[in-house]
Amino acid sequence: MATIMMIVMVGLLLLGFPMMVPLIVGAVIGFVMTFDGFGQMQTFVQQMMGGIRPASLIAVPMFILAADIMTRGQSANRLIDMVMAFIGHIKGGLAVSTAASCTLFGAVSGSTQATVVAVGSPLRPKMLKAGYKDPFILALIINSSDIAFLIPPSIGMIIYGVVSETSIAELFIAGIGPGLLILLMFSIYCLIYAHINKVPTEPKSTWGERFSAVRSALWPLFFPVIIVGGIYGGIFSPTEAAAVCVLYAFLLEFGVFRSLRMSDVWKIAKSTGLITAVVFILVGVGNGFSWIISFAQIPQTILESVGIDQMGPIGVLVTISIAFFIACMFVDPIVVILVLTPIFAPAVKATGLDPVLVGVLITLQVAIGSATPPFGCDIFTAIAIFKRPYLEVIRGTPPFIVMLIGAAALIITFPDIALFLRDIAFADK
Repeated sequence: MATIMMIVMVGLLLLGFPMMVPLIVGAVIGFVMTFDGFGQMQTFVQQMMGGIRPASLIAVPMFILAADIMTRGQSANRLIDMVMAFIGHIKGGLAVSTAASCTLFGAVSGSTQATVVAVGSPLRPKMLKAGYKDPFILALIINSSDIAFLIPPSIGMIIYGVVSETSIAELFIAGIGPGLLILLMFSIYCLIYAHINKVPTEPKSTWGERFSAVRSALWPLFFPVIIVGGIYGGIFSPTEAAAVCVLYAFLLEFGVFRSLRMSDVWKIAKSTGLITAVVFILVGVGNGFSWIISFAQIPQTILESVGIDQMGPIGVLVTISIAFFIACMFVDPIVVILVLTPIFAPAVKATGLDPVLVGVLITLQVAIGSATPPFGCDIFTAIAIFKRPYLEVIRGTPPFIVMLIGAAALIITFPDIALFLRDIAFADK
């Protein structure tokens, strides 16, 4: 059964069908073969509906809406200008500014694709003019944008938290340390690259210009303060934080900056609705697919064949990392989280691993896979946005992938990189 499902799904993917179609067809084939027909099909539909029932998922369209408002407004440019004012003049500073801007906007939007658009669109022309090679620029933007998977608010962490019944608030806090670690690694690489390739520097900003840039960016900088501070302070839940972000983004872009008009509301709502629909269809279908393959004992058979029952915590973490990394090279990250998380749940529980640590590691692997050939989703976002050929987009990715894998190895070896802030923030809970 598993072989037939895989052949059909791969064939549909190669024919160009969107990911939800192979998932539905594969799940239906598995259901029919397991239950000898369509007689109990309502059970499969109920499983799909159950996938989108958790109240925590309300945060997903909220964060998507907030990101859409900010991408169309001025928040991204103000954050970029602030970072550039302080480090744009050092050799490699423009590249470091790009990585830092992606991290900051990721902390505002929670969306990798929104970050590629918001940060990459204005900074790529500047980097080309400064003498950076396009493959390096594209790889930097794609991989730095994936830090948004780790820095709260992370849509990937919300999905993982719902599927694994893990505290989303704890996941958000735990993602900060690994996100900053990756930013540091990328920044060091950017400095080395700039010196080796003798990239010229940007003009140094005066302290007056820096003060002006900080003042302009103060309003957008309140987004991470609202999210992290509000959740950490117990003022509101992650779902409520998402609603507050939407309100704040609306007031900021429509009222304070006046960068958007009421006539833009329809376009924003339409875009958010389309993206949300795709996400929720994937969530529902992914839950149904995960249920049918679990019912058919396919995951258990695979895991037993690799001997995961005999592995210790480190072995389980490495196995999880490899599985998620490879899967996200071919499949949408949300689907991978939905399908694989329940599969590894028994092994995680048996070894006593902290589900928050596992969630951070899974989110990191999802981020790596999203920027890794052949089918990483952010690669195709960059192709669509920057109108560059596939091979040019992926040419500069290997060094970044190596650094991301190194970050995963460090987190497995030193879990406190992820858990230190979580333990401080939730010490009394």
